Amino acid sequence: MKILVCISQVPDTTTKIAFSDDKKQFKTDGVTYIINPYDEWYALVRALELKEAGTATAVNLVTVGTAAVEPVIRKALALGGDEAIRINADATDPYAVAVQIAEYAKSEGYDLVLCGKESIDYNNGVTGAMLAELLDMDYIGFAAKLDIADGKATVTREIEGGQETDTASLPLVISCQKGMAEPRIPNMRGIMAARTKPLKVVEGTTVQPLTEVALYEMPPAKTGVKMIDPDNMDELVNLLHTEAKVI
Repeated sequence: MKILVCISQVPDTTTKIAFSDDKKQFKTDGVTYIINPYDEWYALVRALELKEAGTATAVNLVTVGTAAVEPVIRKALALGGDEAIRINADATDPYAVAVQIAEYAKSEGYDLVLCGKESIDYNNGVTGAMLAELLDMDYIGFAAKLDIADGKATVTREIEGGQETDTASLPLVISCQKGMAEPRIPNMRGIMAARTKPLKVVEGTTVQPLTEVALYEMPPAKTGVKMIDPDNMDELVNLLHTEAKVI
């Protein structure tokens, strides 16, 4: 069984965010990038576990971006991926990313495609579903557990008020969330091995994005906290009526 894991590059959560003067572009100067945690901790690690268990024969990684994303995909290789593919195109929106990956993957015979439930920068959470449609595969989203046996996947996903367990035949696209696997960190052997593992560059196809950024804005600054004496309930009730805002 061949597994393809989708890897995206996102800013480190400690990075200071800034936008251009017209607020239409994200400034990348000085930004530290990491692997999207949902891709790394859950999709990639679960794929590696399946290979270690003898269920999968190969775990390949794919990302969409320029040469600037190669350090991130190399880190994914250090965790244990067999081969990385960089599709040389701008990751402009989820649809464009899904089309680029689908164009590559449709002729490669992958049995299982795993991705994180969303990226932590834009939080769209739609690339996996779009990719499944473009590859004509079934899709299960927001999975917290995955087992493979006899060509079928048993997937547990969280739903409102409980859990749902689904079974589906391969090939299949699954987006992964917390619970799928325990995060790992690359060891020195993996880091050294990643330097020599193949990283194939594939030219992207021409795609017309479905969305464009109209405006970036920073969230409003947090206001101060007003402390109320616990014995002064009348003042608390008054403030809840006159000043409190429902968000």
